[in-house]
Amino acid sequence: MSRIDDYALLGDLHTGALVGRDGSVDWLCLPRFDSPACFAALLDTPAAGRWLLAPASGGTCTRRGYRGDTLVLESIWETPSGTVKVIDFMPPRDNVSDLVRIVEGVSGAVAMQGELRLRFDYGRIVPWVRRRDGGIHAVAGPDGVWLATAVPLEGRDFATFAEFTVRKGERVPFVLTWAPSHYRRPRQVHPEDALLDTVAFWEVWSAKSRVTGRWREAIQRSLITLKAMTYAPTGGIVAAITTSLPEQLGGTRNWDYRYCWLRDSTYVLQALLAAGYVDEARDWREWLLRAIAGEPDKLQVMYAVDGTRRLPEVELDWLDGYEQSRPVRIGNAAAEQLQLDVSGEVLDCLYLAREAGLTGYEAWDVQVALLDYLEGAWQQPDNGVWEVRGPRQHFVHSKVMAWVAFDRMVRTVHSRHLNGSPDRWAATRDAIHAEVCERGYDERLGSFTQAYGSKELDAGLLLIPRVGFLPPEDPRVAGTVDAVSRELTVDGLVRRYHTDRTDDGLPPGEGVFLACSFWLVDALHALGRQRAAVGLFERLLGMRNDVGLLSEEWDPVSGRHLGNTPQAFSHVPLVVSGMQLESHRHRRSDQVVSGRSGPR
Repeated sequence: MSRIDDYALLGDLHTGALVGRDGSVDWLCLPRFDSPACFAALLDTPAAGRWLLAPASGGTCTRRGYRGDTLVLESIWETPSGTVKVIDFMPPRDNVSDLVRIVEGVSGAVAMQGELRLRFDYGRIVPWVRRRDGGIHAVAGPDGVWLATAVPLEGRDFATFAEFTVRKGERVPFVLTWAPSHYRRPRQVHPEDALLDTVAFWEVWSAKSRVTGRWREAIQRSLITLKAMTYAPTGGIVAAITTSLPEQLGGTRNWDYRYCWLRDSTYVLQALLAAGYVDEARDWREWLLRAIAGEPDKLQVMYAVDGTRRLPEVELDWLDGYEQSRPVRIGNAAAEQLQLDVSGEVLDCLYLAREAGLTGYEAWDVQVALLDYLEGAWQQPDNGVWEVRGPRQHFVHSKVMAWVAFDRMVRTVHSRHLNGSPDRWAATRDAIHAEVCERGYDERLGSFTQAYGSKELDAGLLLIPRVGFLPPEDPRVAGTVDAVSRELTVDGLVRRYHTDRTDDGLPPGEGVFLACSFWLVDALHALGRQRAAVGLFERLLGMRNDVGLLSEEWDPVSGRHLGNTPQAFSHVPLVVSGMQLESHRHRRSDQVVSGRSGPR
């Protein structure tokens, strides 16, 4: 089984696939990100479903990369008999999904092998497969898959095999197409035309970017990754395209991240606007408004890409999990938790959208209703930013984000002349601020703490200057940043909290959290510690894999990616941090980061 950081991303803005350095597509969800997987070798042995296409001699590719600013992956193998390239991509989708693989002979003659092992419902269902002219047709319940190729295919051991030789100048295509099983055979994609269309799509999209400067390549690759994780019909952006990749190898912290988290909303919007992607920012804002519509007390931390609220968590006991990390889960019970910080993130996001000219009057009633609910709820304990599954606490970060909610609404009334109760809201805002400074700050530690009365720290405290709760020059901010840097880091990289000291209902142990490490970059930058901020940022860039992707966490001992991948919550702060450092200006969450380079 490949390491998590061995995978590259393919996508068609409806779903995504992961292909390893060994030439195997090991993960593909159909027909959308959170639907049952067709390939699920990541969660078990290859018997759970994969599509291998590589030299018969085996091994891993010598080098690979995306073609320019696109999502077209090119993998090259150098063998004793010659060199071969495999071009992998998913064309922008109409009503079906296509995964295209073109084998190109670069030099000599290379014997190739193909193995297609289709398994639906996360490896549990073996489809009914029939031969068709130029390929095969597989059916399993609602899913139908066609494989089209001129290469002879052989069925055995509940899989489809191909053996062929490619010579210099030859190009041998394979097209795997998904469609609902009750459809007639969909139109057949011409592989070479599809390649041209896919390259053109991504080049046109990337040309809209305003990103410049020394980190342009890394930032733009992150933006392409975020675009690929967008569900085009709704504008929702998933946190990752995988489920149950572990935060500790062999551990139990294995969650389903194929959903849209409201917590990501401000960062996502700020990153898209800063880079010049106004249409994507508008689509995300529209998804957000639809998702939260309804009763404010029913606000959830996450939703499905289409806004579905019920995300029941189920364990798949027939799968062993990635490197024996069990259980394998689909769905996410954290959707039912009380996480008061989410209201702050949503209202911060909508404030930013309005200031950027994206939000009209139709959103205001939703915002007022949400604040009315928070007015009566902010004093409750909750599960916090890290979705702790133990007893609820008065988490400081949650209270700070409640302050953000009232602050942004007061400012909106004054700047946009909308109806509201700014005096009452301002009084609540000030009361929250006073309480947090009194009960959430420890004089002996010289730092804010994870929760009222606690001596523990939390990486979410790094966001205090970012959201404007206190200015960077306040000594309590520097004290908190220093305390987190001292107590919550491993080799300079940030953990979310001490899992061995917090009653979160799970065994301790996880890697360092990459998003939190980017938060430290922003905090150091806000404090004027530019050299330290740039040094940490460039270290984090060095943790990307060979095609520029980041997962959720990093294991500082083994030097491996951990958690679900690719992780939006890692790529979004990469964009924001990089553009802030390039502009030499710190910006709060309610301010659009400049898309231009150079000092201001």
